[in-house]
This record gives sequence, C-alpha cells and structure tokens, in this order.
Amino acid sequence: MKHELMAGPAAPVVIVGAGHSGVAVAAGLRARGWEGGILLLEAEKGTPYERPPLSKELLKDGAPDESAVLRKEKFYQDKRIDRVAGIAVDSVDRAGRTVLLSDGSRRAYHRLVIATGSRARALTVPGAALPGVQALRTRDDALELKRLLVAGARVAIIGAGYIGLEVAAAAAAKGCEVTVLEFQDRVMSRVTSAPVSRHFEQLHQRHGVRFVFGAAVTDIEGDHRAERVVTADGDVFQADVVLAGIGVIPNQELAAEAGLECRDGILVDGHGVTSDPAIYATGDVTRFTSPIDGASQRLECIQNAQAQADRVAAHITGQPAAVPEIPWFWTVQHGVRLQTAGVRRPDDDVIVRGNPAGGSFSVVYLRDGRVSAVDTIGGLADFRPARKLIARGDRMDPALAADPRVPLTEATLTGAVLNAPAPIHADPATARS
Repeated sequence: MKHELMAGPAAPVVIVGAGHSGVAVAAGLRARGWEGGILLLEAEKGTPYERPPLSKELLKDGAPDESAVLRKEKFYQDKRIDRVAGIAVDSVDRAGRTVLLSDGSRRAYHRLVIATGSRARALTVPGAALPGVQALRTRDDALELKRLLVAGARVAIIGAGYIGLEVAAAAAAKGCEVTVLEFQDRVMSRVTSAPVSRHFEQLHQRHGVRFVFGAAVTDIEGDHRAERVVTADGDVFQADVVLAGIGVIPNQELAAEAGLECRDGILVDGHGVTSDPAIYATGDVTRFTSPIDGASQRLECIQNAQAQADRVAAHITGQPAAVPEIPWFWTVQHGVRLQTAGVRRPDDDVIVRGNPAGGSFSVVYLRDGRVSAVDTIGGLADFRPARKLIARGDRMDPALAADPRVPLTEATLTGAVLNAPAPIHADPATARS
C-alpha cells in the first residue's frame, strides 16, 4: 500500500485551507516522498500568510501592511503543489470522492484534507453590523483595524482574551483611549490562573488601559457608524472603534454537511483521520483526544496545527509520525511575553515560582501531583523543563516547585529525596543501626 501511494494515484491529495496546517500538510507530503498530485485550495486570495502577526506586529506604526508569507511562491512551484486561491469548496461528494468548488467545477481526490481553521465568533447584539465594529481574523481585518487605530480614537474592546489584549496593547501604544469590557471577573480567564491575570491586568493599566469586568454588552449604538457601547446594567461607553474579541468557532460546516462526525470541531483520531477513512482534518478545526491526559480537546495554536499536519502527511504516505509534542501557546502584550506549555484546567493546583512584582516569574499547574501546564512570564527558564515533566508525568514536590532557586526538574518527588539533607544523629551507635 505504501509503495502504491508513494508512486502517486491518478487523483491528487486535495487540501482545503491554506493556513499553517494546510500548507504544512502539503510540504510534509513532499518531504516524505509523496510523488502524487497535491492540490491546495484557499478561499482567500493571495499567497498564504502568517496569522499571529495580525494582532501584534502588523498593527504597529510603521509596520509593513503585508504579513509574512508561510512559503514563498517559488516553493509551491518547485514542489509541484498546485495552488488555487480565491476559490471556496462548497460541498464534498464522499461517494464519488470529489469536491464541488464555488466556480462550479469539480475536482476528484484520492485523499481529502480539511484544514479550514476557525473564524471569529460573531457579535450578535443590535448594532453589531455598524461600520467601526471589527473582528480580527484575516489580513484584511487587521489592515482595516490598523487604519482605525489613530491617536485619540476611543476604542472599546469586547473580550479580554489573547486577541483583545494584544489589540488593547497596540491601541494604547498608538495613543488611543482604550476600554476593555469583559464578562468574566479577570483577563484571560479561560487560559490562565488568577496570578497571571492580575499581572497582565496591572501591566495594561500602567499603559492607560481601563477594564470593566462583569460587563455584558447588549447594544452598539450610532447613527451611521459605531458611537457607543451599552451594557446590561445601563452603562454607556463612547467608542469610535469597537473590536469583538469573543473567541473563535471552528469552520466545520463543510465536514458536517458531508456527514462527518463533528462536535465543536471535526472529530479525528491520532492520525487526523475523520469518520471517513479517505478524509483527514487538521488544525484549529479539529477535536481530538489528548495523548497526554485523554481529554477531548480542540486546540487553537500553530504548534498543534503543524504537529497534526505532520501526522496526516505521515499516515497518507504510510510512514511513522513524530512523537506528539506537548502543546504550547504564546502572547506578547506591551512587550511582555506569556508563554504556556500544556493545557491547564480550572481545578489544577496553582504554584507561583518567583515574584510577579519583579516582572519575571512562572506559574506551575499540578494535577494529581503532576505538572499539567506552566505559564512563563518575562522569561523562559522553566518552559522547556516543564514540557519534559509534563511528558514524563513525574510527581512533584509542591514546596520545591514553589522555590525558584530549585531547578524545576529537581522539584520532583525523586529529586526531593535526593536533595534532602542527611539525617543528623546525636548518638553514633544509633547512626550505625
């Protein structure tokens, strides 16, 4: 089977979506010796590009309006990857193994890879369609937001997650008057713990950002464009720009309409195979079982998108995939980097290493006595050790883990025994017994 696939069947591998994961599948197939056709389809026009800079570097004054491309155009030509941009896939005919494109044409596939990613969750309150109300998911979104963020502009950001806070930092740096409206009682509550939330809230406040917690937005008002944001308790916030940063939802409609199993994401196994063995899915659009703790999860991060792409390319070519990595994430706000390894749960034990007031510290999360995740703020000393500990599942000594003078790898229960001082015996005879 492997030799037949490597020689290349008549129909190509068709990849729907040219984000990080889709492009990585195409590149991975060629790197693994796939000689058959590869067709990469993307609804957006232009060359596939990096998405993380959209809420960071691209919004800065003087930054070029182009986000870095994932691969140069020459790469696709040299690797014989057929790329069609500006064309959407309307439906999948699983029985006939074809996809119907938005231009009315059909393309056959040997294997189909769905890498459609996710989209910004839409704001559904009255006035959400007014000019000046923005989401941030595409390069066009970022360029329009960049145009609106001018000195003196009143910016209301709905949601204090990664995107909302990154935009808040960029807007404050441009001299905007920034208010963040968050329904929960702290920033980044879905992804981190209270000590990290407090640290970043204070960081933003030092840069002039105002926070309103427990705020449920009910209306956006304005005559011809957004002018005011109204909350459930009747508070009114003047705004020239409104950014909805209220999360993302997976673009699973193509798969669901084709009858593939979906549940807040396309369900895939460890190889990226869907409920149809001829169809794979990869990246933000997928839901899978964590190889670390067995939890069902959907991860929105580049590292997972690329790791899943490698597993899909390996399975299609009949080769072994790399050992699954511990997932990791990052955000940069006001020049301070938060980098996370692992997936935290709200009921994990929280251990702070170092002094947050000093600007550089870590937070270790324990689940059943083992490291489940780590947040590193302003430094990465604990990042790689934590990834190793998460993978190994070592039990930790909480007291040692809380001491920043003790390397994290020496804070295991085994390390605690090895590092314990020798017992002191007053009676030499007792010491010999």
